[in-house]
Amino acid sequence: MLNRMTAMYTLIGDVVGSRRLDDRAAAQERIGAALHEVAGLVEAAQVLEPTVGDEFQGAFTTVADAALAALLVRLVLLPTVDVRCGLGHGEVTVHDGGRRPLLQDGPGWWSAREALEVLSRPRRSTERTWYVGPDAGRVNAFLLTRDALVDRLGDRGHRLLAAALRGESQADIAATEGISRSAVSQQFARGVGAVREAHRSFAETADAQD
Repeated sequence: MLNRMTAMYTLIGDVVGSRRLDDRAAAQERIGAALHEVAGLVEAAQVLEPTVGDEFQGAFTTVADAALAALLVRLVLLPTVDVRCGLGHGEVTVHDGGRRPLLQDGPGWWSAREALEVLSRPRRSTERTWYVGPDAGRVNAFLLTRDALVDRLGDRGHRLLAAALRGESQADIAATEGISRSAVSQQFARGVGAVREAHRSFAETADAQD
């Protein structure tokens, strides 16, 4: 159970265009599986879990981990389901650690909710991640650039990027995809490699500042 008033980086996500989904039950099942998969890849202060409606949430000790988790959830779900994630920072108070999802509130969650609301504005409708918290200018510059590049990759590029972020080698990715090493290398040159390296650099910078 978490202590009361713990500062952390929070994440609230929701499904884009959920009312237009053909099979909402199947989508919810996929989301649950995606959250479980990402929970095994990114260490969390609070594990990613569904909450109410089409939303999910989790919390992390660094903004880099929160940003990586948001991207991995999206990559696992694309192309049939897309999500957007609001990231925040602040104190979180857990009132009942035995409930699932946890009964909690605090500025950490309010800031993540504010970030998600920013993404609901018409001028932000194509954006998928936003952050409200310390050093927001630098963090959002990274998120905006990252997400714009991710959106240019296409379905195969998304799969390759997810594999690269999981730490798989180009040889392993080629074998899994049933394509040549050259084809994988081309995808890395088109943006997969840049996003992976950007996340590594972002994590190193975040760790140094935290």
